[in-house]
Amino acid sequence: MRKLSCLLAIIASVGVLAISIRGPLAASDKPPVTLDEFFNSVEYNAARISPDGAAVVIQTTRSDWEANRYRTDLWLYRIAGADVSSGGTLIPLTQSGHEHSPQWSPDSRWIAFLSDRAAQKSKSADSSEDADDSDKSEPAEQLYVISVTGGESFQVTDGDESVHSFSWSADSRSIFFAAEKSRSKEEKAAQKKEWKDVIRYRESERGDEIFSVDVSAVESAWRSGNLAPDLSAAKHEIAKIADRAKELTVSPDGARLAFCTDSRSEREETLDTFSIFAIDLGSAAHALAQPQLVSHASLIYDHIRWAKDSRHIFFIFLYGSVEGAYQDAQPRVYWVDAGAAPGGKSASDHAQYSRWAANFTGAMGEFNVLSNGDLLAAGQLGTETQLYTQASPESAFTKQAGLPGTYARISTAAHSPRIAFEYSRFHQPNEIYIADSVNDLSSARPITSLNKIFTERAMPPAHSYQWTADDGTKLEGLLIYPPGKETAKNLPMFMLVHGGPEEADGDYFEADWYKWGALAATNGWLVFEPNYRGSTGYGDAFALGIIPHIVSRPGKDVLEGVDALVKEGIADPNRLAVGGYSYGGYVTNWVITQTTRFKAAVTGAGAVEHVMNWGNDDTVMDDAYFLGGRPWEARENYNAEAAIWQIDKVTTPTFIVGGEDDIRVYVGEQYLLERALYSRGIPVSLLIFPGEGHSLEKNPWHGKILVREDLKWLEKYAAH
Repeated sequence: MRKLSCLLAIIASVGVLAISIRGPLAASDKPPVTLDEFFNSVEYNAARISPDGAAVVIQTTRSDWEANRYRTDLWLYRIAGADVSSGGTLIPLTQSGHEHSPQWSPDSRWIAFLSDRAAQKSKSADSSEDADDSDKSEPAEQLYVISVTGGESFQVTDGDESVHSFSWSADSRSIFFAAEKSRSKEEKAAQKKEWKDVIRYRESERGDEIFSVDVSAVESAWRSGNLAPDLSAAKHEIAKIADRAKELTVSPDGARLAFCTDSRSEREETLDTFSIFAIDLGSAAHALAQPQLVSHASLIYDHIRWAKDSRHIFFIFLYGSVEGAYQDAQPRVYWVDAGAAPGGKSASDHAQYSRWAANFTGAMGEFNVLSNGDLLAAGQLGTETQLYTQASPESAFTKQAGLPGTYARISTAAHSPRIAFEYSRFHQPNEIYIADSVNDLSSARPITSLNKIFTERAMPPAHSYQWTADDGTKLEGLLIYPPGKETAKNLPMFMLVHGGPEEADGDYFEADWYKWGALAATNGWLVFEPNYRGSTGYGDAFALGIIPHIVSRPGKDVLEGVDALVKEGIADPNRLAVGGYSYGGYVTNWVITQTTRFKAAVTGAGAVEHVMNWGNDDTVMDDAYFLGGRPWEARENYNAEAAIWQIDKVTTPTFIVGGEDDIRVYVGEQYLLERALYSRGIPVSLLIFPGEGHSLEKNPWHGKILVREDLKWLEKYAAH
């Protein structure tokens, strides 16, 4: 139910074990991290190593407080010598703060990226009292290219529609890209004349067009002094498709372009729109291509990559199943045989699939292909995510000798054994690293230090904590202690429940409005982060163990964890608080109907009923899957798991937040909860963030205000 959600649950337990996993206590002479410092953390969205292994392009996101937005920038790190120990230089590659999704050309000479910088400039120029402000759509994002040697970037696509996926050709001369089918000026005028500003919910949706653009021709014109070349002349249409091309990738031999599809609306309502296709680029050079259907299993594809043999396509699926009926198990890696020759007719209903790491019980959310053709995957088991390799689906899935903690954003070089990745632990901030090979993880070198401030602050220590549920299931979570109080007893405790539910709290660093347990601990709280049933990293049966009890089972799990902590004397039973966002909000809303022990609750983007939320959600299939069907097919489950029918039991003062434009969890759920508590005289407060969807990604002030007010609420009602 991918709710970015924090499920809050509380457990009555037996059999408890605490294990330290977090490194040494912070030095007593270090000052605590402040709210401002916490929210000035830098997120790394990508680290892409060049095909020759000589450089890394990095994408960052950070808050721009004056502009009321997040800025995304690209950086370039060049390796100075023969190996990574020789060091290198990190320089800003772009300046506007609107760049993302970098991709190297296969010859390692160019970096392509997406940006809406031109649209932003046009928007600023058009901002006047007389400007037509009826179009509220997002600025169109276009493709830009910059040389690895520096200089100015140049634009290679234009149009009213955003480019949303792209891939370099094997010879580095062209880029293939996808955008929604464009409309002519006449079609736009007719639409506006007939429908004005009326939204035609499904009728306005359009499929994609796939093009190639001759980057070498655009670059030649730009270098000759033509700063406004005719980009349409360099563009060639490859195919028209009914749905949205979610991701493009060109085979190593350059013969075929593969893509996976999403629904036109990006709503997950039916599996019919999710497939993998391949295009014979030789034929597409002369006429519109008829994409070959490679795979149409009952699943939602993500992260496709060609194997070195230019025949197989690797993929991860978000939800569904290759082997049988749809399910929301943990992410897995497969490959599918895409046919031996370009244009070959490999019937997808007879597609040959192989599962990689078939005996691995954890989650595999990331992978890439090493220069020797082996699979490199990030595998999550419990609270750690480590790197594993595998030479074939039949061979051993081997854990590499790395440091404890979490590896993420793994990137491999096509012609070098070097790899790049993000690494962190709970007490060690996330940075980007490079290693000469996957066998050299212990000597990997950090190439960024943008989060250095956190190494100079007294960050709270954290430990793994285990307990046993009422049915004998072993459960695990994290305990985050206030700095200097690691052995203290009878502490005020705040249970912060993660979202998803298909995610898990673990040994990694994060500092933002969604993962703010470290800041709560710095403010004096013992923070309990439970990995309830439904979490990843503990096996498929554990992940699926909440069906159809999507809040009541996690609720029992987490409440039993609270019971265990109170019984041990670690948590003060008179100073307990609970909170979570998204699915964590679901659970928070539920547990306050099950017990009056919590003195305060902070909840965001969480549902209190499931019928209207199913009707508005963009992840419809997993909603129905978790509850056993659509509302009229599983009426009893929808009602039994709805907190709204038990609001009369709530006594907990509750602070609520939501995004004004949230689709993932209908914002009306927040209004419903607020009104229900207000009508009963329970202390309640509601904040609505304008223009925000589910992820609060528009304005950094919104997330900062959320956490600031959460902390105030906890202090007011539960700290004393």
